Amino acid sequence: MADVDYQWVKRFDPNKRWFAGKDYLRVKRALDLSIVFLASPFWIPVMALISLLIFVTSPGAPVIYTNQRAGRGGKLFLFYKFRTMVPNADSLKEKYMHLNELEWPDFKITNDPRVLPIGKILRKTSLDELPQLFNIIKGDMSLVGPRPTDFGTDAYNLWQTERLDILPGVTGLWQVTARGSVNMDKRTRMDIAYIERACVSLDIYLILLTVWTMFKPRGVT
Repeated sequence: MADVDYQWVKRFDPNKRWFAGKDYLRVKRALDLSIVFLASPFWIPVMALISLLIFVTSPGAPVIYTNQRAGRGGKLFLFYKFRTMVPNADSLKEKYMHLNELEWPDFKITNDPRVLPIGKILRKTSLDELPQLFNIIKGDMSLVGPRPTDFGTDAYNLWQTERLDILPGVTGLWQVTARGSVNMDKRTRMDIAYIERACVSLDIYLILLTVWTMFKPRGVT
């Protein structure tokens, strides 16, 4: 794991958390909703502009991409994201399987030929994730947590199911450290490290790091 710098998270002592158990979950939920609604004057017009750009540059398909992802306890929910690829991107996976840089069922291609020009900008800035704010409002997701996978839990190893113990997040430990450059095993170890130390101070720290990462993009998530 030396190639992924996330050891700093150990500074957050699980025995010295601000809140624990149900108190932490209540504060976490309140923090999520407060940030989402207070930031609405920013993200609502930005989402409207992005929707218009996708509609104009890539008509013929919805501007919002939706699919089923596993949430807390493996429960499936409808996941929202701005469409950054051509309409038939999922069906083209087999065609470009030889270019996959990660171990299946993960799928990642640098300079993916399926990605739209506007999609490249959205991915580098992580603005394609903005629709997940509605997932937060619905209670399917949190601002911070393990990233929900786009493949089912039947592809998980038993030890990897620990990442399903909490709500998935829009951002998390591996997003602000390794971005999209690590496989499922490494991501899961980082998710577990977060779960073991989850607290309000760590959540706030990861949110601030995410904002910094958005303005200083290092790759595609």
